[in-house]
Amino acid sequence: MSRENLLFAIIGILLGFIVGFMFASSMSQKSATQQTAASSQSLPSDHPPVGAQNAPNPEAMRAEVQASLEKARNEPKDFEAQVKAAELYYQIQRYDQAIEFLLKANQLKPTDYRTVVILGMVNLDAGHYDTAEKWYQAALKMKSDDVMVLSGLAAATLQKGDAKAAEDAIAKLEKVDPTSEDLAQFRDKLATLKAGK
Repeated sequence: MSRENLLFAIIGILLGFIVGFMFASSMSQKSATQQTAASSQSLPSDHPPVGAQNAPNPEAMRAEVQASLEKARNEPKDFEAQVKAAELYYQIQRYDQAIEFLLKANQLKPTDYRTVVILGMVNLDAGHYDTAEKWYQAALKMKSDDVMVLSGLAAATLQKGDAKAAEDAIAKLEKVDPTSEDLAQFRDKLATLKAGK
């Protein structure tokens, strides 16, 4: 499965969970309201209200997201706040804003491997292939056998049309994981790229 397909699968699963949760929540809220109405008829007149006190609140969720973004802006030296803000922007595909916060996080902890890898991934998704390649190369200097990074590097070099760099990345990926499902797809794209030149 290619990295893009895996990413779409994960996003699809997450969206499925969210939609399912919201549906189940609204159904249970409706049921609770009906049960509350039925049971409140048998309660004394001075009994406190019963019911949807634990229902999810979209406004509260929005406020939480806003608070996370404000914290990242107001506390530029807080590494975790920068990463959290980047993740929030990445989830809604606002890649340039995600990159902005990731760069701040990288300045705070330049040797944080995860941040370097995510900078490669987000730049790839944003279509900044040269920059993605640089971040993936930096990640490989930290850990040379990361299959996901090697796949990302191959994708970035193929997207920018660099046949030689793509060939090198594919060779490294094959050496680390000869059973990678991405190899066949990368080889096909490389053959097409070479044929077009």
